[in-house]
Amino acid sequence: MKIKKILIANRGEIALRIIRACKEMGITSVAIFSEPDLNGLWVRRADEAYPILGDPIKAYLDYERIIDIAKKAGVDAIHPGYGFLSENGDFARACERAGIKFIGPRADDIDLYGDKMASKTAMKKVGMPVLEGTEEPIIDIKEAEKIAKQIGFPVIIKAAFGGGGRGMRIVRSEEEFKELFEAATSESMKFFGRGEVFIEKYVENPRHIEVQILADTHGNVIHLGIRDCSIQRRHQKVIEIAESPSLSKDTRDKICEVSVNALKKLGYVSAGTVEFLVDENENFYFIEMNTRVQVEHPVSEVVSGVDIIQEMIRVAEGEKLSITQDDVNIRGFAIEFRLNSEDPTKNFMPTTGTIKNLMLPGGIGIRNDNALYEGYKLPTNYDSMIGKLIVYGKDWEDTVNKARRALDELNIGGVVTNIPLHRAVIRDEDFIKGKFTTKYLDEKLEKLDIKNEDIFEKEEAKAKFLKELVDELKKQ
Repeated sequence: MKIKKILIANRGEIALRIIRACKEMGITSVAIFSEPDLNGLWVRRADEAYPILGDPIKAYLDYERIIDIAKKAGVDAIHPGYGFLSENGDFARACERAGIKFIGPRADDIDLYGDKMASKTAMKKVGMPVLEGTEEPIIDIKEAEKIAKQIGFPVIIKAAFGGGGRGMRIVRSEEEFKELFEAATSESMKFFGRGEVFIEKYVENPRHIEVQILADTHGNVIHLGIRDCSIQRRHQKVIEIAESPSLSKDTRDKICEVSVNALKKLGYVSAGTVEFLVDENENFYFIEMNTRVQVEHPVSEVVSGVDIIQEMIRVAEGEKLSITQDDVNIRGFAIEFRLNSEDPTKNFMPTTGTIKNLMLPGGIGIRNDNALYEGYKLPTNYDSMIGKLIVYGKDWEDTVNKARRALDELNIGGVVTNIPLHRAVIRDEDFIKGKFTTKYLDEKLEKLDIKNEDIFEKEEAKAKFLKELVDELKKQ
């Protein structure tokens, strides 16, 4: 059945991204918004928009109210984007009960892969390499300490029912285990409502590699290559790259093959991302599966030419994927820079303000995913990410050169952002050589030359100087 009307249960740049896909497919788009988001660009661009008043965070989590709006609006389907309700199996079930298609995986799959231990067990059964560790969530500290000793330090403690780096601690010795275990379980309870964790062997100095998967209800499963998400801060991604400039083609091919084969055997449907740690010898280990579109999906789109959001919609309609694996031709490299309203010179303290002097880069291979405009006041209620700059080039050198130029053109005035951090990284010799692991920022941060600079004001000063020069010449 063709989908004619979609409600986007999200906000910000991902809501605008989905609206654009809808418009290209001739589908009516419906936005929802909290009171702080009244002036959001996605609200203005959607064909219809409906408010959800009350707590600004709960507005995007109250799926009963969202489904009620969807019914009144007469939508055929709901796309959850990423974050909020995107990996909530109960939401997916509620949509189906209401006769509304959920654009994403089946509810049972969301539950399975949302449970890191269950997903690890399921993947192991179909031949996926995994790290040694607990096979069941654990909360008892004495039992946890005993297991950690058996595995051998260092170990990593991870929230069993969460992600994004929350509820995660690296333990390098028996002496610090108790303190860090309590910190991990406490943080897990705070952010996810459950304190259970699992413990596994910690891989020193790894790369974080992931595979973009698309699967339909007809048994077709394909990949769109890999992404290197090693550049992170506090286990949260900062820069993502497709493909990896340092991983061998043989390893890339093996990771993609094992991911496709596993999800075929498990009967997965829709878009998904299989994530791995890769050690210095290019041994790779499954760590988790994300059952949603990723923040970093654009880099896979630009190197493959495949629109992931549109494919998700087709799959939800019951159609086959519009491409086969043979149609996928990965070309060149792409880098995504997450743009956050935070100050990298002050321990990444969150910032806010009203956007002014907005200058977005252009040219071949440049993509701007954001919902910004001059005069837009950033809400303080949500995540600090305010946009993404995506750069594509024919090879790694070309991509780095374009990225440097694009970042030098980019200006978001009125608020302090992490753009200066990205400008410093793109000039770092190790980054240019493709030499980085998950420890890159930890090791480099104090050495990078990070300078807050308003490009607009710099160019305005130049224009003033040139005008004065012209005026002086006229007088002669």
